[in-house]
Amino acid sequence: MTDAKAPAVRVQDVVMEFRLVHERNDTLKEAIVRRLQGKGSGHVEQFRALDGVSFDVSPGESIGIIGHNGSGKTTLLRLLAGVLTPTHGSVDIRGRVSTLIELGAGFNPDLSGAENIFLAGALYGFGRREMAEKFDRIVEFSELDRFIEVPVKNYSSGMSARLGFSIATDVDPDVLVVDEVLAVGDQAFQDKCMERMQSFRERGKTIVLVSHDLDGVREFCSRGVLLDHGKIIARGTGPEVVEHYLRNSAAE
Repeated sequence: MTDAKAPAVRVQDVVMEFRLVHERNDTLKEAIVRRLQGKGSGHVEQFRALDGVSFDVSPGESIGIIGHNGSGKTTLLRLLAGVLTPTHGSVDIRGRVSTLIELGAGFNPDLSGAENIFLAGALYGFGRREMAEKFDRIVEFSELDRFIEVPVKNYSSGMSARLGFSIATDVDPDVLVVDEVLAVGDQAFQDKCMERMQSFRERGKTIVLVSHDLDGVREFCSRGVLLDHGKIIARGTGPEVVEHYLRNSAAE
């Protein structure tokens, strides 16, 4: 039996490390000598992008993740999307997760927008008949009816964002993970996206949003997390975390 009170998202003691290879600027002679000696051309550094990150998100909550560039936001979202596996710790999500974390992520640039709708649907586990039923709604929301048969490689960044958001939100996810990608759309489309996400929240869906739009996080997110150099340095309501971020920025 499923526990209705269990978190929709649980991130527990997550550490994410990457190997950074620093190349030496050797002369050709030095490079040959080092190779003959069995030595590498540089040294390897372990970079810790996330360090002991933990938080839960309940069904129906919207959480905003903010922080300066390089704070670990994108790495965290890629973990939530299942693109990365943590070095240590765990990331658990209940239900279907839909992600929109990079422009055109998952799209085949040589296929048309229409073909990519069916391709994305297959990746989400939907059959062709099910996606055919969703097709008109997706195209209408994206406002790309004139361009839906055009290869995606010819889309602008805004058009890719429109199509990606329209697909990601029409597959009825339990958890929606959204990056700053929405900022590329025009204001009218951004407003329409926020209305749809508000509808999701009212229906008990969970939303994870990373954004530099502090007003949006303050107004839309019931909770917030502030990352700095891979660590959570503040958590609370959306407005509380935004104020903490602003105080830190002013003090720097």
